[in-house]
Parts: sequence; structure tokens; C-alpha cells
Amino acid sequence: KVATGSGCPAAIADSQPVDMPNPVATFDTTMGEIKCEIYLDKMPITASNFIDLANTGFYNGLHFHRVIPDFMDQFGCPHSKDPKSSRAGTGGPPDGTYKNLVTGATEKRSGGGNIKDEFAAKISNEPGTLSMANTGSPNSGGSQFFMNTVHNDFLDWFSPGESKHPVFGKVVDQASFDVMVAISKTPTRDDCPVTPVTMKSVTVA
Repeated sequence: KVATGSGCPAAIADSQPVDMPNPVATFDTTMGEIKCEIYLDKMPITASNFIDLANTGFYNGLHFHRVIPDFMDQFGCPHSKDPKSSRAGTGGPPDGTYKNLVTGATEKRSGGGNIKDEFAAKISNEPGTLSMANTGSPNSGGSQFFMNTVHNDFLDWFSPGESKHPVFGKVVDQASFDVMVAISKTPTRDDCPVTPVTMKSVTVA
């Protein structure tokens, strides 16, 4: 469609819909900063849930409760506010609603803060990706997610295996990935870091 009558190319350009770039989340941890693109365009339900939790400060002050070298770093349980809590890994956000930032629809968190499984984009659990944690049951993801430090394709929702973990983001640079790997290699006891790794803040811009 060509605009007429203005004679100004800028006016034509301004009249076209613009694809907004995906937001970038900054994870400020005690071991360094991790920046990840959040796939709002491909995974709007999951990404909107994460962005809502980040923007309300849900993640600030929590700890990585499970880290395994050559595998992943798990994070996002509210019980991990106490880094030594035996309940870390079992919690989720409060039940309620949040806005789908793509469609404008109201999405629900229910049954312990769980959201709908979003088996939409076929994005593999590659190194540097963010992926939803769940209990193994359908629709059991909430606030917890993990950072893949290797290619864990057996966790893909579209793989033949039982584990179904949708990816909703990925690191934007090598420095961020290096921090992910460093966290995974920190000394642990029962997979929990001996020296707590704290999430000082998560911001999305």
C-alpha cells in the first residue's frame, strides 16, 4: 500500500506497522550479569508470565537452588529466598492473572501459580536458552525456569521423551553465557550452591 498526497517518504514509512524488537531481560546476580532476549513474539503466554513476575519484583532476592555442571542452572522458586530451604524447588507464584503482552488477553495462574503449557515455537533447549521448569505434569509451570549450559535436546517439548520444557529466551552475548556456565560450576551440596548465588534483580527493557 502506497500513501498518496504527502510526498514525504517519512510519512509513508511511519504509516507502516513496525515489528517491535523482543525485550531483553537483565539478570543481575552475585556472580555477574546475564542478558537474555525474551521471545515475546514466539512464546507470548510464557514470556508475558516471566515479564510480569520480573516487573513486580518477584525474582529479586531469590537464589539459584539447583545447579549442575554440563547441564543447567535452575531458579525462580519463592522458597529459595532462604538459600538453604529444603522447600526450594517446590514453589510457584500466587494464583492470579497477568496480561498477554501480545494479544492483550488476560492469562491465568492457578493451582499453585501454574500457567498453560505453551507448545508453540519449536525452539530447542540449546546452550544459553531459558526454559520453563515443571513437575512433569501438564500445565505445571509457574515461576521456575532453568538456564541451559549445554544442548539438552531431550528436554524439548517436541522430542519423543517424557520431559516437555518450552524455551522462552536466550542469551544475547558470550559474556552472559560465561556467567551461566560459571554458576553451573560453583561448588554444591545436593546440587545446591554451597555459597549462595543471589539474584539481586531481574529487569526487562
